[in-house]
This record gives sequence, structure tokens and C-alpha cells, in this order.
Amino acid sequence: MNNIVTVQEAVTAFADWNEPTDADLDAIEREMPLILADVDLIDAQIIAMDHTPNDVDTRRVRRALARVLTEYRVLANRTTEEAAGGAA
Repeated sequence: MNNIVTVQEAVTAFADWNEPTDADLDAIEREMPLILADVDLIDAQIIAMDHTPNDVDTRRVRRALARVLTEYRVLANRTTEEAAGGAA
């Protein structure tokens, strides 16, 4: 007969190693406007799929997409400036 054992101790033994570093948390915070813009875009697309799309849905999706693209541009410019040492 085989004994069934849990691996809880082995899994939780490395929990501290799986925590995000301060650099990871800073990167997430820098990308948060883009993440929120992506969520708004997905929400707008879901609303448009829920029924027959109308002009308001089209404008909502277009505005959300424009916001995503703006946040991508802002993030890319910020990353470029950081890579150049802020001399841009």
C-alpha cells in the first residue's frame, strides 16, 4: 500500500523566494497606467460584444484604444529616457 503524502512543506519552503523584488514592484507601478488602460479597452470590447454594437460602443472602443496607445507611447518614452540616463 502506498502512502499519500502532501508536498505542502516543500512548496511553502520556497515561498520567500517567489516574492517580487522591489524592482519588480517598481516596474509594475510604472506600467500600471497601461495596465488600467488595457482593462478599460477590454471592458469596452466586452460591452460592445454583449449586444449589437452601436455608435456609442464604437466611440467607447476607439477612445479606449487611443488611451492604450497613448500609455504605450508614454511608457516607451519613459523607458528610453531612463536607458539614456535621463539626458533626453
